[in-house]
Amino acid sequence: MNAYSPVNDDLQKTIEAISHEFAIAGDFVEGVEINSGLINSTYIASYKRPNGDIRRYVLQRINEQVFPDPLAVMNNVECVTRHINWKVLRVKRDLGGQTLNLYPARGGRSFATGDSGGIWRCYNFIEGCHTYEIVENTRQAYQAARAFGSFQDLVSDIDVEDVKETIKDFHNTEKRFQRLMEVIAADSLGRVQHAQDEIQFIKEREDLCSRLLNLLRSGDLPERITHNDTKLNNVMMDSETDEAVCVIDLDTVMPGLSAYDFGDLVRTATSSAAEDETDLSKVEMRIAMFEALAEGYMDGCDCRTPCEIEKLVTGGKVITLETGIRFLTDYLEGDVYFKTSRDGQNLDRCRTQL
Repeated sequence: MNAYSPVNDDLQKTIEAISHEFAIAGDFVEGVEINSGLINSTYIASYKRPNGDIRRYVLQRINEQVFPDPLAVMNNVECVTRHINWKVLRVKRDLGGQTLNLYPARGGRSFATGDSGGIWRCYNFIEGCHTYEIVENTRQAYQAARAFGSFQDLVSDIDVEDVKETIKDFHNTEKRFQRLMEVIAADSLGRVQHAQDEIQFIKEREDLCSRLLNLLRSGDLPERITHNDTKLNNVMMDSETDEAVCVIDLDTVMPGLSAYDFGDLVRTATSSAAEDETDLSKVEMRIAMFEALAEGYMDGCDCRTPCEIEKLVTGGKVITLETGIRFLTDYLEGDVYFKTSRDGQNLDRCRTQL
């Protein structure tokens, strides 16, 4: 569920000052922080409107360490949200909350710059909804997959050239593999000795790293605009019906393959254990969850080619292997990318993926 926490006086003033940069009507009441995000700083600003109603808005500062070109991120978010709003209203004749909406800043831009720097944006707060961190049942899996399938269907007619690559080679599994081999050869921290089984497992599956990329290069798989972070907590669910309402966290929207999005759903929703589980006997692939994901994803999108449908299963394997490679690379380099709370945590994360 969504979790909020109070902020200190200085941060309260910052939230108020930033919110005044956007086209928000009424008087500022308070700001709180959303705790669930791992990348961007996210806050809720409450405003009292002239009629006495309280309305809430989402304020986010883009993490420039992860996204070195935040204006490219904003270009993508603006392109996608405007197109989805147009399509929902004009084509599907649906007035439901199908996407986030950006509030304009001063000068008509979609973002503002804070006093201490940084790129900020303001979204509508979708009332009556919440998110889940863990897939609890097949209904949730179906709803999340259908939401991401619908998202891809809605953006399928945007020119891929209109969307920029915000993280270079994000799902280039070949380069992820090559980087791991370089880190293994250097062994700068002497950790390779603790990961011999994992290294061998990955080396035996090197061909899997090229399977989707070869089909992309040959033209058999089309490049599409994809979400690239298809976790359950990136889908807003209606609090009463538990039906998917809106896909959020659009920063990683960029050119990719539909198999990547479905693959990350498989990776995150079908495992029976925590991502850093140390008892591997608890880790298994839950076929019932997979079936719900496949049904939901297919129900949400009609735009895929036969080859794309055929390779969705491959996407689950590729993305899970790729994530294991990324965890192992970070472990061998000294845990410099993924946050850790104990020694060996990234190695454990790698093992659950493999």
